[in-house]
Amino acid sequence: MGVLWLVPLVVLPTFLLGVVVWVVFEHFLTADIPATLQHRAKLRFLHCVFLYVITLETDSVVLSVRYHLYPDHHVSDIFLDCFNASVHFLKTLKTYGVDPSRVLVCGESIGGTCVVSITQTLVDRWDLPRIRAQVLICPFLQGINLQLPFFRQYQNLTVLSRKFMLTCMCSCLLTDLSRDAILRGEFIPPEFCTKYRKLSPNHIPKRFKKTSYPMVPIPFNEAAYLETQVLFDVRNSPLIADDETIAKLPEAFLLSCEYDILRDATLLYKKQLEEQGVPVTWYHVEDGFHGSIILFDKTFSFPCSLEMVNAVVGYIKGIE
Repeated sequence: MGVLWLVPLVVLPTFLLGVVVWVVFEHFLTADIPATLQHRAKLRFLHCVFLYVITLETDSVVLSVRYHLYPDHHVSDIFLDCFNASVHFLKTLKTYGVDPSRVLVCGESIGGTCVVSITQTLVDRWDLPRIRAQVLICPFLQGINLQLPFFRQYQNLTVLSRKFMLTCMCSCLLTDLSRDAILRGEFIPPEFCTKYRKLSPNHIPKRFKKTSYPMVPIPFNEAAYLETQVLFDVRNSPLIADDETIAKLPEAFLLSCEYDILRDATLLYKKQLEEQGVPVTWYHVEDGFHGSIILFDKTFSFPCSLEMVNAVVGYIKGIE
């Protein structure tokens, strides 16, 4: 087995399945994050173990993109790093013995943002092999509506709280956003709410709502909108892509966790894909939480972590 990864390996035989981009969430360093999370090497090692398991279990070539990191670089650099690496890989598949008809793009958390954005960008690139499928693990798909059911039910969740998520958003987007206005939804113009009903909690299954969530009219804050327009860029909130683009996307595997603040956006994306005729395989982990997929080693693990890994491996192995 050979892998194109963070370190060069000697043997690269021919494989039928290529897994292109696995961009993983890096915990952005802020004063609010415990010091124990400031050691990127530890997190990166866990991700490497995860990728190694994927490689062995699925007999795949895995290209992992080591993109530029915050605070020296921001979301536009991350997207360009991943996009350029993906295009280069797609142009040189024969070098790595990869079947052009069996290429997947995969991502977790903010990596999922890059995967969806890149896949949407490549739908009209007929000079490149078509992406076979997109694999999204607890992806970040929008930063606009923070009033979805999960935000209200578990807004102070320890693993990835709404406050921490907002801190990451501001850091990634290189801006000091109007945080209170974002939390209350004051920065969203009225015409946006009418046009993008796809972000409405009405599209989320009832089983994920512990109570009703009526839409209360919120006064529009134009100043906050002008400060937060970057959130309305489809590359940063790929959930708001137009239906024509969505309809051209390849099939998708969506993995969501019950205790993940990004859960509802994944459910909304599932419905959006299905409405446009895109085949979707959805796997929901009842006891899962954000980032738990990498915690499956013998030293420190959770039952949900192995369940998530097995779900991803099973889907990849099932690709025809």
